[in-house]
Amino acid sequence: MDEEKFKTAVEKGRIEWRKHVFQRMVQRGIKREDVKEVITKGEMIESYENDKPFSSALFFKIVNGEPLHVVTSFDERQNKVYIITTYKPTIEIFESDYKTRKRK
Repeated sequence: MDEEKFKTAVEKGRIEWRKHVFQRMVQRGIKREDVKEVITKGEMIESYENDKPFSSALFFKIVNGEPLHVVTSFDERQNKVYIITTYKPTIEIFESDYKTRKRK
């Protein structure tokens, strides 16, 4: 995923929010502005280049004092970002930095 093209698409508002993400945001008390902050100012911590139909990535940022993850996919041909899901990571799955997955 070309991170610069991705961020430019976000800045231009070329974002499509999947129905699933809105359901999860309501359940988890996550605001739309928080998701945008993660994908514009956060860090890409995992990249899934082989995902289909588009490559995807996991972004991380501390927002309002809490860690937040956002999963996106990016259609580089259409220059469109898809917000797949968002959640607050836990230390059961991630190390205390909330960026590194624990080994099983």
